Amino acid sequence: MANIYSSKSNGKTNPVRSPLEATPEHFETLRAKKAFICDMDGVIYHGNRLLPGAGQFVDWLKRENKKFLFLTNSSERSPKELMQKLSRLGIEVGEENFYTSALATARFLAAQSPGCSVYAVGEAGLLNALYDWGLTMNDMSPDYVIIGETRSYSFEKIERAIRLVISGARLIGTNPDLTGPSEGGISPACGALTSPIELSTGKKAYYVGKPNPLMMRNALKRLESRREDTVIIGDRMDTDIIAGIEAEIETVLVLSGVTAMEDLHSFAYRPRLVLSGVSDIPPAEQESE
Repeated sequence: MANIYSSKSNGKTNPVRSPLEATPEHFETLRAKKAFICDMDGVIYHGNRLLPGAGQFVDWLKRENKKFLFLTNSSERSPKELMQKLSRLGIEVGEENFYTSALATARFLAAQSPGCSVYAVGEAGLLNALYDWGLTMNDMSPDYVIIGETRSYSFEKIERAIRLVISGARLIGTNPDLTGPSEGGISPACGALTSPIELSTGKKAYYVGKPNPLMMRNALKRLESRREDTVIIGDRMDTDIIAGIEAEIETVLVLSGVTAMEDLHSFAYRPRLVLSGVSDIPPAEQESE
């Protein structure tokens, strides 16, 4: 277990409740929540490595009949692919327990401009979501240029996206994350991939994923839960935690991803609890079952 946590700002110590200083009442309140919104990368796994206690945490959610949704800003994989990935890591949950920024982006575009055409830079999770919502691909004169996470990023794709945006296509990013955790360390994410297009065109992308309130409202609707009964667990202050605060949902930061304790002083807001990881959430006697 980590040391007692605190953050400093302007020479003053601002306590942030950690596993060691949180009282049993704080954990009782957290465990009594009816619905849990959880980020994935940095919370449940790093790349293809399951994080300690993640399996026991999900088992606890199911055993306690909690509603839960894995809400990820990554647009690479579809819910089915994410379900299969967790299954390979030893966690069995249904496809309905996943919601991605790709799904949120496709839904947003279908509502804004039904049947519109797009030039999309991304992986199967994004492309399939766009097709499922009735959008068509167009690399000549699209209504929108959509950027998501991809491992096939190239100068040619950036160049085409820039020219299309200059010609009038509107720029959308699936999420604003600049980086994400991986087994080998930090990797560039959607915000970093979109940045060259923004800088070259002078156009600012509209980002649909967390902390956009659209993403949080969609999550609450899918869970059929009130915000008062819900908690969001994430590893990023600038997406997960601010999304929860702005949606008035209880917030838990875990230190198993990109945010370190010393980073907290850089932010004007605080999570309700800071935990080492999701392994701290189930009661100890149930963790050992």
